[in-house]
Amino acid sequence: MENELTRGPVMSTMLRFAVPMILGDLLQQCYNIADTLIVGRYLGENALAAVGSAFSLMTFLTSVILGLAMGSGTVFSIRYGQKDMVRLKEGTLASFALLGVVTVILNILVFAGVDGIIWFLRTPEELKGMMKDYLVVIFAGLVGIFLYNFFASLLRSLGNSVIPLVFLAVSALLNIGLDLWFVAGLNRGVAGAAEATVISQYVSGIGIAVYTYLKFPGLLRHDRKIRLRKERILEITNFSALTCMQQSIMNFGILAVQGLVNSFGTTIMAAFAAAVKIDAFAYLPVQDFGNAFSIFIAQNFGAGEKERIQKGIRVAALTSVSFGLLISLCVFVFAAPLMSMFIDAGETAVISEGVRYLRIEGVFYFMIGILFLLYGLYRALGRPGMSVVLTVVSLGTRVALAYSLSAIPELGVAGIWWSVPIGWFLADVLGIGYFVAKRKKIFDII
Repeated sequence: MENELTRGPVMSTMLRFAVPMILGDLLQQCYNIADTLIVGRYLGENALAAVGSAFSLMTFLTSVILGLAMGSGTVFSIRYGQKDMVRLKEGTLASFALLGVVTVILNILVFAGVDGIIWFLRTPEELKGMMKDYLVVIFAGLVGIFLYNFFASLLRSLGNSVIPLVFLAVSALLNIGLDLWFVAGLNRGVAGAAEATVISQYVSGIGIAVYTYLKFPGLLRHDRKIRLRKERILEITNFSALTCMQQSIMNFGILAVQGLVNSFGTTIMAAFAAAVKIDAFAYLPVQDFGNAFSIFIAQNFGAGEKERIQKGIRVAALTSVSFGLLISLCVFVFAAPLMSMFIDAGETAVISEGVRYLRIEGVFYFMIGILFLLYGLYRALGRPGMSVVLTVVSLGTRVALAYSLSAIPELGVAGIWWSVPIGWFLADVLGIGYFVAKRKKIFDII
């Protein structure tokens, strides 16, 4: 099932492609939400704080693999738009080799450095044991994450966003079932929650790999003409490394903030753990819409469709901002009930702090929607370095302000919450300003 994004009405074509991606990643969040709900309800505040802190670390590690896959997907999309199947196949081989090597290196590093990681995150003494139990198991899922993200990016570059959704749906349901069984039924604690997630990740990763191999044999099966060529490796590395850097900087900034949050104690850690899950779930649609927009732009860039790209930018901006404002209203109004889904009603201090976080940051989801479009646009137009710059501005501001504002007694932990939308705003201003200034030059190369 392939879908050329260079034809048909722009709005409907983009939305038909984006919706399965959005649904797929909403299901991906079910991995994390299932852990949080079940751990919070059955194992208590300390376990929730430990799993929440570990989640920030896994998000960072996953971002390395995801960034490489997204960068590769941009190259795949451009080649598919150009109908250059030889370079598409060579790029697929080069990307698989690159991601595979990086995944193995990551696995070795994290298993060897697990104690140092726990120290770096400033984990309270009473949580160290639980956090290590969780991390040792969850690290084993990196290969499953690699398989899923590589093959999902390949299929999406061909315009197929439905099959990745199917495998995630099966995996998410399995994850929830195994979570309940391992944690509530077998009393395996936080390690059980990690085991459920890892098994589910391998189901989706191996499943989508087998599907792609059988459905697109010409891309993956041995062909004497297709070799691991230096120029393809350099091309994939150029796009992937910068996109990986962008994703890693983004999540390393979040990891640095997690360390600061941990210093405020278990109550704030638990509030942050639950609120971040709600936060990520809320703005995930605009993040995935930005990724779908990037693939749309990349295919049309490869096909030389300048007018279609210009119209796509206008349509995407209107759609993303409208949805961001709508979801902001929902999160602001329902912040307390949303927190109560994760935390027992008796934990009033945790719920109150989580509500404050959501009502400060959640008002500004439209700004991160714009930022995700800018990331996708510059990546698709062959300027991934600009995406890195915007990420540095956004996250650098967030980290610097989080540490400085939280040191002000009148603000305290609220200073961490306010640092987020300020970072989004500054990055949006820079990204839009750059596009306006370079617009003619950008479109002249198409």
